[in-house]
Amino acid sequence: MKDKELKKLIKAEEKRQSEMLDLIPSENIISKGVSEALGSVLANKYSEGYPGKRYYAGNEFADKIENLAKSRAKKVFGLSSNWEVNVQPYSGSPANIAVYLALIPPGGKIMGMSLDMGGHLTHGHKASAVGKLWKQIPYGVDKKTETLNYAEITKIAKKEKPQLIVAGFTAYSKIIDFKKFKAIADSIGAIFMVDMSHFAGLVAGKVYPSPFKYANIIMTTTHKTLRGPRGAMIFSKKEFSEKIDKAIFPGMQGGPHMNQIAATATALYEAGKPEFKSYAKQIVKNAKALADELKKLGWRVISGGTDTHLILIDVFSRGIGGKLASEMLEKAGIVVNKNTIPYDTRNPGDPSGIRLGTPTLTSRGMKEKEMKKIAMLIDGVLTKKRKLEIINKEVKLLCLKFPVRK
Repeated sequence: MKDKELKKLIKAEEKRQSEMLDLIPSENIISKGVSEALGSVLANKYSEGYPGKRYYAGNEFADKIENLAKSRAKKVFGLSSNWEVNVQPYSGSPANIAVYLALIPPGGKIMGMSLDMGGHLTHGHKASAVGKLWKQIPYGVDKKTETLNYAEITKIAKKEKPQLIVAGFTAYSKIIDFKKFKAIADSIGAIFMVDMSHFAGLVAGKVYPSPFKYANIIMTTTHKTLRGPRGAMIFSKKEFSEKIDKAIFPGMQGGPHMNQIAATATALYEAGKPEFKSYAKQIVKNAKALADELKKLGWRVISGGTDTHLILIDVFSRGIGGKLASEMLEKAGIVVNKNTIPYDTRNPGDPSGIRLGTPTLTSRGMKEKEMKKIAMLIDGVLTKKRKLEIINKEVKLLCLKFPVRK
C-alpha cells in the first residue's frame, strides 16, 4: 500500500485487535479466504440486476458466483426447493426494511421486540426509518423471569393484529420458541419473520433450533456467529421471493457488491465443514462458562444465564453505569458494549448493563478455562480489586497465547 497514512492506521487497528479481548457479540474474525474474496478483482465489477438479468455486460462469472452463494446458503441451512434466498443486501438493516417494503403497506403494523428489551432498531423503533414508515407493536420480556412471555405476546398480537411479526434479538440470551411464535402469527393471519442475524452461525452449527420449519421469511447478517463479511441474506418462501427481490433491486439498492457476495460464498463454504459445528458448540460452551463464572463472582446475569453466544450483565446493581464499565474495561484491554437491560430506568447513553459475547474469543481458540480467567479479569477491573496496568498485561499475554488467525 502506497498510502502510508492509511496503512499506518490499518496497522494500528490490526495491533488493537490482536492485543485486546473482543467480547462484542456482533463481531468476529474473518478467515483468510473471506478476506481474499473481499479484496479481489470482483470489487471492480458492476452487476446491477440478478443472474441472467443484468443491466451491464461482462457478468458471466458474477452470475456464477452469486448462484454459488445462493446454493451454498440453501445447503448450509438444509433448505428445500420451496425456499429462495437473496444474497445481495448490503447489510441487515436495509434487508429488514426491504422485507417490510415488499410486504407491508406504509402505516401498517409490525410487531417486534422492543429495543430496550433486547430487540433491534429495525424491529420497529421510532428512531429507525421502520418506526417512521410503519407502526411498531412492541413486545418485551417478563419482568420477573426476563424471558419471553408467549402468553403475553399472544394477548398483544390478538389485540393489535399486526400484519407481520418479527422474532429475533440483539440482546436476548435465551432460545426463541419459533413454534409458539408461528402459532401466534397463524392465529391472526400475520406473516412470521425471523431475524437470526445473531445466531445464524449457531443454527448452521446445529447448536440452536432452526427457524426454517416455522417462519415465512428469515433475514440474517453474514458476519457475527456466521463469521463472514459484513453483509446480509434474505431467505423466503417462494410466494414472497419475487416481491422481496424487487424490494432489494431496484427498490432499495443499485449494483450488488460482488466481492462481498463472493466472501459470503466463502464463509458459507466454511460453515458447511465439520469443524464449523465444533466451533459453534464451543461458542455456546464458552458463553455458558463465562456467565457461570461471573455469577459466582457476584454479578447479576440477565435471565439467569445464556443458551447462546451472548450474555447481558447488570452492572448497575453493583453501583456502576454501563458506560463507565465499558470505558474501564477498554482501558484494561477488554472490549464490551454498554447496553440497556430489561425495564432499565437509566438513560440508553449510560444504561445499567453491558453486553458480552464469545464468537471472537472462540475464533482465537479460547475455551472454558480462558473464560474463567476472563471473568476474573472483568471482575478485577469493575470492582477495582486490581490495578488496570496489571490486568492489561495479563490480557496481552492471553492474546499472545491465542493470536488472531491470519
